[in-house]
Amino acid sequence: MNRFLLALFLLLPAISFAQRYKNIDFNSVSSPDGRITVYISVDDGVPYYSVTVDNQPFIKKSRLGFETKGELNLKDNFWALEREKACKKRKPYVWQQPWGENKTIESQCNRLSCGFVKQTRSDRIGPLVLRVDFRVYNDGFAFRYKIYFDDQKNDTILITNELTEFNFANDGTSWSIPANFDSYEYLYREQPLSALDNANTPMTFRTSAGVYGSIHEAALVNFPEMTLLRTDSLRFRAQLASWPDGVKARITRDSIMDFYHWYGFKTPWRSVQIGHQAVDLINSNLILNLNEPCKIEGDLSWIRPMKYIGVWWGMHLGIQSWTMDERHGATTANAIRYIDFAANNNIDAVLFEGWNEGWETWGGRQNFDFTQPYADFDMDSIVRYAATKNIAIISHHETGGNIYNYERQLDRTYQWLEEQGIHCVKTGYAGGLPDGHSHHGQFNVLHYQKVVEMAAAHHITLDVHEPIKPTGLRRTYPNMMTREGVRGMEWNAWSEGNPPAHHEILPFTRMLAGPLDYTPGTFDILFDNTRNLPTHQKWNDNDKGNSRVHTTLCKQLANWVILYSPLQMASDLIENYEGHPCFQFFRDFNPDCDWSRALQGEIGEYVVIVRRAGDRFFLGASTNEEARTVSVPLTFLPRGKKCVATIYADAPDAHWETNPTAYVIEKRTVKRKDVLEIRMAPGGGQAVSFEVKN
Repeated sequence: MNRFLLALFLLLPAISFAQRYKNIDFNSVSSPDGRITVYISVDDGVPYYSVTVDNQPFIKKSRLGFETKGELNLKDNFWALEREKACKKRKPYVWQQPWGENKTIESQCNRLSCGFVKQTRSDRIGPLVLRVDFRVYNDGFAFRYKIYFDDQKNDTILITNELTEFNFANDGTSWSIPANFDSYEYLYREQPLSALDNANTPMTFRTSAGVYGSIHEAALVNFPEMTLLRTDSLRFRAQLASWPDGVKARITRDSIMDFYHWYGFKTPWRSVQIGHQAVDLINSNLILNLNEPCKIEGDLSWIRPMKYIGVWWGMHLGIQSWTMDERHGATTANAIRYIDFAANNNIDAVLFEGWNEGWETWGGRQNFDFTQPYADFDMDSIVRYAATKNIAIISHHETGGNIYNYERQLDRTYQWLEEQGIHCVKTGYAGGLPDGHSHHGQFNVLHYQKVVEMAAAHHITLDVHEPIKPTGLRRTYPNMMTREGVRGMEWNAWSEGNPPAHHEILPFTRMLAGPLDYTPGTFDILFDNTRNLPTHQKWNDNDKGNSRVHTTLCKQLANWVILYSPLQMASDLIENYEGHPCFQFFRDFNPDCDWSRALQGEIGEYVVIVRRAGDRFFLGASTNEEARTVSVPLTFLPRGKKCVATIYADAPDAHWETNPTAYVIEKRTVKRKDVLEIRMAPGGGQAVSFEVKN
C-alpha cells in the first residue's frame, strides 16, 4: 500500500474519503451540559472555528493555522477529513493529585479531532499535515494542533507566525497585563475589549452578554508562550515569542515520533475558561485537566506543601545585602535564628537568599556558584542544625539570566543538594538572557523543563521566580509547586507598591494559571521598624522614599488563604512577628489543602475563598479601596458539628491609608446553618480559622 495512504489510515481510522471538503460547515462538538458548542468549518481552504454559549454567539468565525518558512504551508489550501464515527463523548472520571487547591478533581469533556490535508489536485488528497483536537468541558473549551511531516521531506519545520484567532461576538471589559516576552511584573489594566491593544494570558474578560471568560494556554512544553494582539475591533490573534533570528518555533523530526517515518508535534492547548459568575473561573479545573497525568514514578511523599519564612525581605527593604559584607543577610548566625523561630512557630522551612558565591558579579554577566557558600554561611552546620529541629531548607538559585552558567552546573548542583538533604529550591531569572533570547521563548521554555525534570530526578521541589507562566504542568510534574510570575510583595519594599485592588484582580487573572508565590504576610506595613535603621541603604531606582504596603494588617492574613501557594511564605522580618497575636493565624494555617472553593467575588472588587486542610477550614476575604460587608453562609462546614471560629477582623476605624494595623480578634461557636457577616475596611480583609469540635 502507498506509504502515504497507510499513514492516513493509521492516523485517522474510518476516514470517509468521500467526505473531502473545501467549503463546509465541518462539524461541531458541545460540552456535556450542552451549554457550550464549538463549530469547525473550512472556507476556501482555510480552517475556522466559532463558539456559542447558551445558543448565543460567543466567539465568531476565527481562523486556525500557522505561517511557516519553506514549502510546507500550514495556513490555507486545506481539505478537511471527517471521521465517520468520531468518538466525541468521554465518560467523567476522577483523578487525584498529591497536593493542590483540590486533591480530587473530576474531568468530563466531549472531544472532536479534525484532520486537514493539503490539496494537490481536485481528484487527489495530498499529505496530511495538520490536525486540530478540540475538547469541550462544562467550564470551557480548548484546542491544540498536531503537526505531521515526513522525515524524508521535512527535517525541521520553522513556524514564523501563529494564525489562531479569538474573534469576540460582543464587546466587554477585560483585565490583563501588557504582552511582554521577558516579564509579567506589571499592574493589571481594566479596559474594554475593543480598546485592548495586546495582552499576556491569562486575559480575563466579561462580555456585554454577561459571560465571564479567560484565554490562556495549557501544557506549554517545547514551544514559545502565546500572547494576544488585537488586529481588528474585537479580533485577537495569537502572538508567539521569537528566537533571536525571528523564528517563533523550531519543530524537529525528533520531537515526537508517531509511526512509520511520520512525526507528529503537539502544540500547547489554546484554552478558554467560561463561567456565568466571576468565581466560576476560580473554581474551574480546565487548565489542570488539559495536562498529562503525573510522570514521576514511585513514592511522592517527598513532594509536600510547606509554610516558610526566609532571609530575603531585609534585602528588599535595603537593610541587608545579598553579598558578603558588613550588611550580609545570609550568615550562619542569622540562619540559626530563623531556624529557631520556625521550629517554635509551627513553620516547616526557611529560605536563604544570598548564601552562595557570585552575588558580587551582579551588574555584569552574573556568574553564580550553586554549590559554594560564602565564607560566613556554614552550609554543613546549618543543614545539620535544621535537621535537629525538623526544619527544611529552601536553597535559592539566582541565575541572573545566565542560563548557560546554570545549565553547566545543573547536574552537579542537584546531586549536591540531594546529598545535603535539601529538597526544595527557589530559582530566579532576574536579568537579561544571553544571545538575544527572551525569557518566554522556546529556548527558555526548554530550559525551565530541563530544570524541573532534573529536580524530579533528585527528589527536589521548585519555586520559580521570573518563570515561564504556569500552564498546568504541575499535574505532570508535581514537584513544580509554585511560581512568581507577577508583580508581587517585593514591589512594595522599593517602589510605589501595589494598589489595594491588585489582590482582588489576581485570583481572577494570574491565579487562573496556577499557584502564586506572592509572598504575603508583611506586618510592618508602614516600615516604621526599618525605615530609619542605620543599615538602611537605597538600592533600587524605583525607591522614592514613600514605599509601604497598601493593605490593612488583616488583609495580609487573608491573603495567605486567597493567594494560594502550596509553599506559602510569611514574608516579614521575624522580629515583626514576635509576640504578635495575629501571627497565630499563620501558626494554625495549613497550606496542604484538600478542598477549596471561591464563594463570592467580583473582579477587582472583592473575593471570598475558603479552603479545607484536614478537619480545619480557613477563610480569607478581601476588598479593594472600598469598605464592604458581605454575608457568607457557612454551608461548607460539616453537618451536625459545631466549630470554633477565630476571626481576625479589621477594627472599626481601620483603613489601609490612615490606620492599617488596627484589628480585633474574636472567637465564637458556629454551625453550618449560620451566616457570617464579614465587615472589611477600605483596602482591608478578614481571615477566619474554623476548628471542628468533637
